[in-house]
Amino acid sequence: MLEMKVNSGFNLLELLVTLTIVGILAAIGVPSFNVLIENQRIRSASNDLIASLNFARSEAITKNTAVTMTQVTGGWVNGWTVSTAGGTVQNADGFGGVAVTASTTTFQYNSDGRTTSAVTFSLVPSSGNSGRAKCVTVSLSGKPTSESGEC
Repeated sequence: MLEMKVNSGFNLLELLVTLTIVGILAAIGVPSFNVLIENQRIRSASNDLIASLNFARSEAITKNTAVTMTQVTGGWVNGWTVSTAGGTVQNADGFGGVAVTASTTTFQYNSDGRTTSAVTFSLVPSSGNSGRAKCVTVSLSGKPTSESGEC
């Protein structure tokens, strides 16, 4: 006897229903993904800034000389340079999607690793959501710290 094979697969209606469900789930998930990206940008910017601050402090102590951090043209959001009397030792690029403001345009680490003045950096996502902001502070002792929230 001959057996007939039944063709199994998707018909057009099943495909459209599946694509509709996938589209609805994607529309629900995209805003959550944007929040994740924004949080990661702020965290990354904060970590990069603290790494540069620690580097500048370390250079001041190691080389027993003053080290200066200065914002580049356009502000801290566009980056900064770390320099000694001998020249620039580090250049840092700015951050996309993060607004960076500080209480000064330049500051200095002394040869003992202390700063001449306390400095506060405010990192806020470009969306303006201050609930995701970070505050990086450098005390007179020279140690940088980061806290969640506005400064």
